[in-house]
Amino acid sequence: MDREPTRVITLIVVDDHPVVRDGLRGMFAAAPEFRVLGEAADGIEGVEMAARLDPDVVLMDLRMPGGGGVAAITELTRRGARSRVLVLTTYDTDSDTLPAIEAGATGYLLKDAPREELFTAVRAAAEGRTVLSPAVASRLVSAVRSPAAPGNDTLSAREREVLTLVARGMSNREIAAELFISEATVKTHLTHLFAKLGVKDRAAAVAAGYDRGILG
Repeated sequence: MDREPTRVITLIVVDDHPVVRDGLRGMFAAAPEFRVLGEAADGIEGVEMAARLDPDVVLMDLRMPGGGGVAAITELTRRGARSRVLVLTTYDTDSDTLPAIEAGATGYLLKDAPREELFTAVRAAAEGRTVLSPAVASRLVSAVRSPAAPGNDTLSAREREVLTLVARGMSNREIAAELFISEATVKTHLTHLFAKLGVKDRAAAVAAGYDRGILG
């Protein structure tokens, strides 16, 4: 019986350094599950390319002359683009990374991430799952902190389980299956833990989880 073919994940690379673009293209070309549709040298070109080629994932640098990554992410979000944005950057300061989160990026990695970590992140991003490396998370902490009332930020055992699975990149459906609960219950737990951690989304919750020692 023939095996069902693996779905090919399409992506574009947005980076102002030709060497970086060439390296990433070569890396993904060696893996049959990925296909690089194009490359852009700045955010403006990247937005137009994403609109034209409709990739599953946009690998986005943050600092680029002629159009930065955050502005590009903001524009893609405004347009309601289907593509998920995975930030891949050298810069890991709060001032660089937090605006990307707020703009709507799905994942955040540093350029020194191992090949397999990058591949895993692209797969997760293509499925709409949050990908946040511990190195990046540690830089986001001060910005996602909220002065919650004493005793009001303690997560329940179940909320900790849900947050741990979110940090692994699991979707609500996968978390529900893993914990034998409904997706609606997962959403309720997420709402509660977001409120307790003083955050607005999954990526910020993971960052706060690392900071507070909940995720190790």
